[in-house]
Amino acid sequence: MAVLKVIEILSNSEKSWEDATAKAVKQASKSVKNIRSAYVQDQSVIVSGDEVTEFRVNLKVTFEVK
Repeated sequence: MAVLKVIEILSNSEKSWEDATAKAVKQASKSVKNIRSAYVQDQSVIVSGDEVTEFRVNLKVTFEVK
């Protein structure tokens, strides 16, 4: 039987939500091993004037505890 843990991670990108998600998983994998999945719980943007300047994601990352 595997034991799994879920942590919450916030990330941002100037490119896209997908890029913010990928950056979060890549950074988390430096200290968290055995990542199984990432669930995008929430998405938002920062707007300056009439332009989107930043994409933000709130992720739930699941990993196996050994």
